[in-house]
Amino acid sequence: MGTARERLLDAAAKRFYDDGVNATGIDTITAEAGVAKKSLYNNFSSKTDLVSAYIDARHAEWLDLHRSRSTQASTEVGRVLSVFDAYIDHANDAYGNGFRGCGLLNAAAEFPAGAPAREAVRAHKEQVEQILAEGLARLTDEQNAREIAEHFSFLLEGAVARAGLDGTPARLERARGIAATMLATL
Repeated sequence: MGTARERLLDAAAKRFYDDGVNATGIDTITAEAGVAKKSLYNNFSSKTDLVSAYIDARHAEWLDLHRSRSTQASTEVGRVLSVFDAYIDHANDAYGNGFRGCGLLNAAAEFPAGAPAREAVRAHKEQVEQILAEGLARLTDEQNAREIAEHFSFLLEGAVARAGLDGTPARLERARGIAATMLATL
C-alpha cells in the first residue's frame, strides 16, 4: 500500500494528470490516497510543495525510463534513440483516462511564466535536450550535436503533443523513425 507520502504522490499524479493541477483540490487527493488531510500537511507544507514533489517524481520517472532504455542500447545511435524510446514507454503507460501528452507540460501550462513549477519543467526539458546533445556528440562534432539535439527536442515535443491529442504513441514512434533516418546520415 505504501507510506502516506507515497499514496499522496500517487493520488496527486493520477488526479493532476487526469484533471489538471488547478482543478484538483486537496480533499480529492487525500480521499483518493485514503489518508487524512493532516497526513498531507505532515508530508507536504502546501499544495505548492505537493506539486513540486509531483514534478520531481515525474522527472525522476522519465530519467529511470531513459536510463533503462539507454542501458539496453548496443550502439551510440541506439543510445540517442533511447530518448525517443523513453517517451514512447511513457506514452504506453496505463492511464485511466488515456494518454493526454506530457504530464509535465500539461502541469506547466497551468502556471504563469516564471512560476517555480514552470521552471522545474523547463529544467527537465533542458536536461532531455542535454542528454540528446551528449549522445550526439559521440557521433558528430559538438556544434552539430547541439543543433541536432535542438531539432530532436522540437521533434519530440511536437510528437508528444500530437500523441497526446491522438491518445496513442503512434506520433512518437513516427518521430523516432524520423530521428533514426536523420542519424543514418551522420
